[in-house]
Amino acid sequence: MHGIDLTIIWAVIIAFGIMMYVLMDGFDLGVGILFPFAPDEDARDVMMNSVAPVWDGNETWLVLGGAGLLAAFPLVYSVLMPALYIGVFLLLAGLIFRGVAFEFRFKATSSRNLWNWAFAGGSMVASFAQGAVVGAYIQGFNTVDGRYVGGALEWLTPFSVLTGLGLLAGYALLGSTWLIMKTEGYIQQWAYRIAPWLLAAVLLVFAVVSVWTPAVDPAAFERWFSVIRLIWIFPLLALLFAFLVLRSLRRRQQSMPFVATMGMFAFTYLGLLVTKWPYVVPPNYTLWDAASAPGSQLFLLIGMLFVIPVILAYTAWTYWVFRGKVRVGEGYH
Repeated sequence: MHGIDLTIIWAVIIAFGIMMYVLMDGFDLGVGILFPFAPDEDARDVMMNSVAPVWDGNETWLVLGGAGLLAAFPLVYSVLMPALYIGVFLLLAGLIFRGVAFEFRFKATSSRNLWNWAFAGGSMVASFAQGAVVGAYIQGFNTVDGRYVGGALEWLTPFSVLTGLGLLAGYALLGSTWLIMKTEGYIQQWAYRIAPWLLAAVLLVFAVVSVWTPAVDPAAFERWFSVIRLIWIFPLLALLFAFLVLRSLRRRQQSMPFVATMGMFAFTYLGLLVTKWPYVVPPNYTLWDAASAPGSQLFLLIGMLFVIPVILAYTAWTYWVFRGKVRVGEGYH
């Protein structure tokens, strides 16, 4: 029982870390996705300055989730890395390009347009790769005796392409509502105009994925309609928050669209977790199948209990210090 408890604790920690990454890094990836469509170069300066103080701290959650997954559930890495090698490579390459673009664009003169595209392209590639990896996870992996036996591109299917495009739209929606909260004037008005269209795109993908998922994962159909019918509370709450996003946009509220979009993401994510529980490497391996030894989990858990409060504290402090509107000519650099 002790080992089972530790396994569940680690599952909660990693699920929390991944959700924090999606919510925190999602909006600054979204700002990058919207970058080529901004009204002008001044708007791009403001957009980048709105996320420059926080983007690298946001990615700490990805490191925490990835390191925790390796430590607590090593089987996940032995299956998912061979299965998703190209997708994970694209994700990391995109994050590297946008990270470099943050530093170089502010100092560039003749090559600024190059770094604009590095920032936008890196954001788009990283976001699409994340969404495609989620689609591959929903589909499941071809494994034998704890080893992946499928092809290098088996993760890239029409379904995973759709989930990749859906996450692109979702992050762009997060980015637009972040800009509504952090900017003013014509930049804010531009964000108000595009947000409803992005919300419509997200809801369309949400509907298609919901209909398509039982076809790629029959166990999901059984869970939705016979085993745990309470699971429907999560998509219903996600739709409620989508309505709140639309209502707050129509009322020209400034903070509520962002908060409601985060709520929509959170409940969609929770719905996915409950749909797949307790399979961490679907369709065959549960959390307990993939878990490391209880002694290893306990040793690492002690360190994690110190690390998480520190990350939460400096994240809260950073957002407090850099609160308020970002204006043309003002910035972090």
